[in-house]
Amino acid sequence: MNIGDLFDSPLKILIIAVVLLVLVGSTKLPVFARSLGRSVRILKSEMTNLHSDEEAHEAVGQVQPLASPQQLQIDQLQQQVRDLQAQQASTVNGAAAAEAQPTNQPG
Repeated sequence: MNIGDLFDSPLKILIIAVVLLVLVGSTKLPVFARSLGRSVRILKSEMTNLHSDEEAHEAVGQVQPLASPQQLQIDQLQQQVRDLQAQQASTVNGAAAAEAQPTNQPG
């Protein structure tokens, strides 16, 4: 028996309504229906949020991420190290060039 077969005739729907009325009670039936409606609304809103979060996450994946402040600081420090290494290399090369120049002293 399928769930779809359960609601195919009005008599079956009436029997289910009577059973619900007996189980829940006539005074609590509106409260039950209201809480069921709230639950369905919450479920719908959560599903909508889930789908919008997935779309936003996919859109973020397509855009290049911005560099974090820590990454910018690391890049600046690396540039300073490269500058110091280049300065040191030029100083060493300049000293070596000065030593390599012949001096014209009478001897």
